[in-house]
Amino acid sequence: MIRVLLVDDLQLVRAGLRMLCESAADLIVVGEAEDGRAAVRLADRLLPDVVLMDLRMPGMDGIAATERILASRPTTRVVALTTFDDDDHLYPALAAGACGFLVKDTSPGELLDGVRKAAAGDSPFSQDVLRRLVTHAIRSRHPSTTPRPTPEPKLTTREREVLALVGEGLSNAEVADRLHLGLTTVKTHIANLMTKTGCPNRVRLAVLAVQSGITPT
Repeated sequence: MIRVLLVDDLQLVRAGLRMLCESAADLIVVGEAEDGRAAVRLADRLLPDVVLMDLRMPGMDGIAATERILASRPTTRVVALTTFDDDDHLYPALAAGACGFLVKDTSPGELLDGVRKAAAGDSPFSQDVLRRLVTHAIRSRHPSTTPRPTPEPKLTTREREVLALVGEGLSNAEVADRLHLGLTTVKTHIANLMTKTGCPNRVRLAVLAVQSGITPT
């Protein structure tokens, strides 16, 4: 059973998320928080597996709450819930340790699947959000100070295939399905890619794939 903590300053949003999560047999909502401070307290007390975290909240926002929660419980998986006009919060939330980003108007099935992916150690991203993160990263790089990254020349053919699909926003499970690989094998390729390229997270890998022109064949 996946233990979920809901964090949003709007009661109606929390109620909708609770109904959705409780409709799944493998999820249980262990608590709700209306702001970041309450989220930190409840995360310490209730020990959720996954936190669905709103980013914009009065008082302590979702970015600060994410950082505080992961400082004390680094195995907790925090999935940021974002809106289409929330780009300024995406990179700070990633830096704080959020493992994934889902838009608030995502389909019920995608949200539930995102919770499951996060609990399994994957990084759920709405594809639109990942594209925006990649675009923002590319545009923010100053050409005179930041060289255009190139893929590690020792990447294997399979690693390039995996990298291309990460750049398309696919999850580990989707990459495994597309390439007919085991999930553990894909996770190993992702870890090797991060080591070889120096990319600390999935978003940076996606940026590398796009900037280097590595696309699925």
